[in-house]
Amino acid sequence: MDLTAFVDNLVYEPTQTDSPGLDLTVDSISRLSGSGRVDFGGGELGDAETEPVDTEKRDPDDDYGWWNLTEGVYLVEYNETLVAPEDVRFVLQTRREVRTRGAFHPTVHLTDGQSVGPVPLTVSEGGIKIKENARLSTLLSG
Repeated sequence: MDLTAFVDNLVYEPTQTDSPGLDLTVDSISRLSGSGRVDFGGGELGDAETEPVDTEKRDPDDDYGWWNLTEGVYLVEYNETLVAPEDVRFVLQTRREVRTRGAFHPTVHLTDGQSVGPVPLTVSEGGIKIKENARLSTLLSG
């Protein structure tokens, strides 16, 4: 299945499609700063408060900066947008290169027209540095 048919705003298609699936790239990262609310019926749902995490350039001439994340949970937004048609199923998983460096997000199953919203990213005790537009997740047909 050609996953690019369901995804807009690819950063660089040849690299994002050079392995099984399609890699999604990080656009922004936010830190959770206040609690959200979840109730039984959904009438009192409330988003958690967040604050953006700034990037830092290693050299002033660099085009892209790095997020220096310490241990904790963050929310990640992607550059790409996806909407799953009602008859197609997708699975979003953390790339191996991210997992083996101490960070991961839950596997997300997308069905029935769902889109990828913010995804929680858990960072281990050692922290992780993530460059702007890094490939963080892989989208698979499922």
